[in-house]
Order: sequence, then structure tokens, then C-alpha cells
Amino acid sequence: MVYIETPRLILRDWKEEDFVPFAEMNGNPSVMEFFLHPLSGEESRNLFDTVRNEFLQYGYGGYAIEQKSDGAFVGFTGFHNFMFDVDFAPCIEILWRLRQEYWGRGYATEAAKSCLAYAKENLPFSMVRAFTSLTNKRSQRVMQKIGMEFEKNFMHPAVPDGHLLKEHVLYKIQL
Repeated sequence: MVYIETPRLILRDWKEEDFVPFAEMNGNPSVMEFFLHPLSGEESRNLFDTVRNEFLQYGYGGYAIEQKSDGAFVGFTGFHNFMFDVDFAPCIEILWRLRQEYWGRGYATEAAKSCLAYAKENLPFSMVRAFTSLTNKRSQRVMQKIGMEFEKNFMHPAVPDGHLLKEHVLYKIQL
């Protein structure tokens, strides 16, 4: 099913053939620079299945992004319900991850903006948050471009103390 179309992108359900480029993306050290480590094939499979299953559980999740011009798998964006030990959880997170060859084209912003517009009209929540490592300036720029406002800094409970990625920024937007 296609959920959202933008001038250059299609946000759709996942296909099994998305797995190989998805796993390659998650194994790329540059793409995963602001995560604790690149994902193994097994970790990517688990994430792939989790993202697909969220649609069954919630009726929304992370959408596969396809480039209209050639049908290529670009990455994913969409929503995730998360709960971990922070004072703003549980909540809905908007997220994105793109294959490196698609960086710098405005695709993350285009896809995320369209997700927020879709959520406002079609999904059962009105507040969305996003977070990333303090050092991830690219994702912070996307958050700002899609209209999110800085909420606060926090220490991510899943990142070891003393790690460069421990401190995160939290952004929010009311739909």
C-alpha cells in the first residue's frame, strides 16, 4: 500500500526485496555513525521485522521510501512508539534513515514533512518527538526544517556512561 506521495518519493509498505538494501544501509558505518554500532545482518532482519510488525500492531510505523524516478529503495521514515527510561516516554517518535547515496538531496526533510502532514489528518496522536545524539547535526537540521522545536537535552539510558553519544537532544512538534 502507498501511504504518501511527494513530488519525488513514495512512502509505502515494505516489500521483502527491500531487505537487502535495508541491511546494507544499516551495516554502513557512515550511515550508522550516530548509533552505537552498525547492525549485523541478523540485527537488520530483527529491525526489519519489527518495523513491519508495528503496522499490524498500531496501524502506522516506519514507511519504506522509494524514489519515484526509478523505484529505488532510499531508506525509511515514519513513526515509532517507544518506551524507555526517560521522563518523556512513552511517546511517538518520528524517525528517518537514508542510504548514503541519497544524502544531501532533501529527501529526509521531504519524507518527514509529508509524514507529519499525513499523521495530522489520519493518525491517532497529536504530539510527535524526535531525538538524536548531540553530535548529529544533520538530523537536528532535519528536525528544525520540518518545524520541530527544541525541547531539551537528555542522557540516553541505553548509551553507556562516558560514551560520546550519551548526550541527546529532544525535539517536539504538536500536530
